[in-house]
This record gives sequence, structure tokens and C-alpha cells, in this order.
Amino acid sequence: MWNDAVDLREFYAGAKGHLVARLVSQRMRDIWPSFAGHRVLGIGFPTPFLDVCRSEAERVVAAMPAGQGVLRWPEGHKNLTVLTDEHILPLADRSMDRLVLVHCLEGSSHLQPLLRECWRVLADGGRLLVIVANRRGLWARAEGSPFALGRPYSTGQITRLLRDNLFVPLQTTGVLYAPPIGWRLFGTWAAGLERLGGRLFPTFAGLLAVEAEKQIYAVPFGGAPARASRRSVLARPAGGGIRRTCR
Repeated sequence: MWNDAVDLREFYAGAKGHLVARLVSQRMRDIWPSFAGHRVLGIGFPTPFLDVCRSEAERVVAAMPAGQGVLRWPEGHKNLTVLTDEHILPLADRSMDRLVLVHCLEGSSHLQPLLRECWRVLADGGRLLVIVANRRGLWARAEGSPFALGRPYSTGQITRLLRDNLFVPLQTTGVLYAPPIGWRLFGTWAAGLERLGGRLFPTFAGLLAVEAEKQIYAVPFGGAPARASRRSVLARPAGGGIRRTCR
């Protein structure tokens, strides 16, 4: 089940969402110290985390699944978001150097076609970063947390999923050790909790960040997939978002 794009925007507009965005963005920067010259694609609801690379990357695009809805981003600038089926991405083969999946695998019911598309659009030697809810973490169980909706993963589950779809996991780290309750108190200690939690309680992070590399020495999925027509709907240039239903 997908989170609604408007609900996600409201979460990340609040103080708790700011904390999550800051910690995840810092972990992205730890894993990928530079985005200079790279073409970056985010799939799901990645916009709270893409500001970390927008100023230095050659190109940044956010693809939001039709089941979730799409919102214009970034505010006050040329729109960089697109609404699309997650298993039919409107991008050329090997056109992206870095892929970031956030609020994506937990909600999609088409995991193999989605990861097939990620493999197709990722350049040879490109890297994928998956951010998913940790099955053992508190954020996957907290009512009101956007990470509690959908399918959480253990480290073994997410690494097997990537291996089965022609990605080679390179590293897995925990993110978000601050609990989803008492965040006003824990938010001030978030940086210290990240360091302490990573050393003492690595299996209980709220999220898992898995970096993987495209595997290029095997025939993908029994041969080249049939090329479907690639249809997409761009977000409107005005404020608000394109919604799949009317409220």
C-alpha cells in the first residue's frame, strides 16, 4: 500500500520529518561524498533527500509512482518531478548514474518489474541506494509514521531481493536511531544517538540504507524485456499536486 503524496509532504513539513530528512540526507552524503557530474534519479518520495545533491549533480529527477501521487518540486524553481508507473520509467537505457529509492519498495506490488526498470536506466557501474523501513525498528511499528505503512524489511530480505534482481549489495547501514516518540527531546541528541546506536544497537535502526551496484555480467531476467510504451504525466507548474483521486 502506497503512502499518499500529500500525507508525506505534511510529515516532512513538520519537525519530526525535518529530523528524518536531515539524518537520511547525512547518511546519503556519507555513502556518496560527491554527486559532481552525476545524473541522479529518485523513485518513490525522494524529494526531502535530493536537496543534498541538487546543487552539484548534472541532473536530478524525482519519479513518483501513480499509486502515490505526485507533487511539484522544488518550490520556486523549474519542476523536476514526474508521475509514472514505477515499472515503466520514462527514461532512456543507462541514462542515470545514481538511483535513490525512498518510500518505494514498501508500497510497490511490482517489485521485480520495478527493479528491472532500475537496472535498465542505471548506467553500467552505477550505484543504487535503497532506504527502507527496518522490520526490527520502532519506526515500522509507530502509528502515524510513514514508514509503518507497507512492507518493512530485514537486512537479509532486502539484500536477497537486490541480489535476485541483478544488483550486488555493497554495504548496509542503519539510519534513524532516534525513536518516533519523544522526538522533541531525542531530536536535540539525534547526531549522538546515530553514532551510539550504530555501535551498540545496529540491528534496531529505524531504517536500513543499502548501497548496491548494477551487475552487468549476466543476461537480465532471461533476456531483454519487451519494451512497453513509456507514458508519464508531468506535475503541473503551479502549486499543489496531481492527484489520482479528488478530495
